[in-house]
Amino acid sequence: MRIKLEKKHYQWGLTAFLVIVCCFIVFFLIYRSESVGHVLGLIGKAIAPLVYGLIMAYLLCPIYNFIVSRSYSVFNKGKYKFKHDLTIAKVIGTIISLAILLISIAGVLWMIIPGLFDSIMKVIDIIPGAMKNFTNWVDVKFANLPVAKDYLDQISSNITEYAIDFATNTILPNSGNMAAAISGTVFGAIGFFMNFVIGIIVCVYFLNIKDTLAAQAKKIIVAHFKERTASEILEGAEYTNKTFGGFISGKIIDSIIIGILCFIIMSIFGWEYSLLISCIIGITNIIPFFGPFIGAIPSALLLLMVNPMHCLYFVILVIILQQFDGNILGPKILGDSTGLDSFWVLFAVLVGGGLFGFAGMVLSIPVFAVIYAYCGRALNRRLAKRGFSTNTLDYKVDKYRTRKPREKRKKPVLEDNEPIDNEPIDAYVEDEVKEMTEEEVKQAQDDGHTIMEATLVEFHDDDQKTYD
Repeated sequence: MRIKLEKKHYQWGLTAFLVIVCCFIVFFLIYRSESVGHVLGLIGKAIAPLVYGLIMAYLLCPIYNFIVSRSYSVFNKGKYKFKHDLTIAKVIGTIISLAILLISIAGVLWMIIPGLFDSIMKVIDIIPGAMKNFTNWVDVKFANLPVAKDYLDQISSNITEYAIDFATNTILPNSGNMAAAISGTVFGAIGFFMNFVIGIIVCVYFLNIKDTLAAQAKKIIVAHFKERTASEILEGAEYTNKTFGGFISGKIIDSIIIGILCFIIMSIFGWEYSLLISCIIGITNIIPFFGPFIGAIPSALLLLMVNPMHCLYFVILVIILQQFDGNILGPKILGDSTGLDSFWVLFAVLVGGGLFGFAGMVLSIPVFAVIYAYCGRALNRRLAKRGFSTNTLDYKVDKYRTRKPREKRKKPVLEDNEPIDNEPIDAYVEDEVKEMTEEEVKQAQDDGHTIMEATLVEFHDDDQKTYD
């Protein structure tokens, strides 16, 4: 007998084959994790210039589009039209965008490096005097406590001995390794600079061919998917670009404003290292929730070495700036670009930072926002297909402001010895009959009720008052 295979049988077989292949791949990745990590590291180094170029192009894309559109409108308007107006507009947009990028990087380095070098030199000069002042303060404060003074002196001598031992037994024997590490750092810096230069070239090419690449990608999607699926993919790509672009550009603008405000306030009060600290606060403010505090810790320690009171005032300033940014400035600039609640923002920052460090903390919010949106759309589509509501409020149970109405008991039938819920009436009124006074019995007789009827009426009235 010949077995006829249908289409679903081929689909099941293909699915089983793919599952087996995926299991083998996962097993190989786990078993050879070190080799896989080494290969991924080599691939990462190879594509580093491309990644740098794409990141720079993505950040410069709004500026480039704005300049190109304005330049093209100028060259393509009026009596005299240029033959290659769009090409000229793209050249102008590329030059201005790269100039803004290089000026921004140079400005940040000019503000950070000299201030950082100056602060390090001042800290080195301050440390001996600070240690001497601390020793004098200990001698004065603990003059009447010889035991505590001896204990602190012992701690100080232990620290000094440990520093000498570390320099003698660790630094000097490993000077060759330190030299190799320093040389490796220097070569790494040179490699980063070379990748950055190549990344600029990639950025220029990508800015000028991004429209062609987008058209080719759209062409491939339309050719390989159904019309509805292709439309959903393109809408998802547009939403992803909008979410990432809106969040990143908005966060950069927000951080620049916070850094400028910090610099203005610190300059007005004459605090030390105002330019360096403002740059640190502005850069770390890109990280949601924890950014201001991450930048405030080293800045506060730097001020603490110079003036403790200025350190205290600076901590208060950071708290005020963080509240202003979180409640006023941030919502005005970013709006609802991600569509996430505060809990999910915190969740995304913690998970992204734990897995991918600084970049994960910055990019985790738009990534999670896109995943959240896709899951929400799939869930709403499934609910609508089954005929259920897609509004979350319809599934919400408010246990604090709403009460479930209680059902009122039915009035029992006032007939002697008629069962209620399979129990005789005497079981309900036996205790009440015993507690009735002579006046209540007389009143019941005057009303024409038996004693049992009067007790049941009184029981029902009390129960009704309880519900009311």
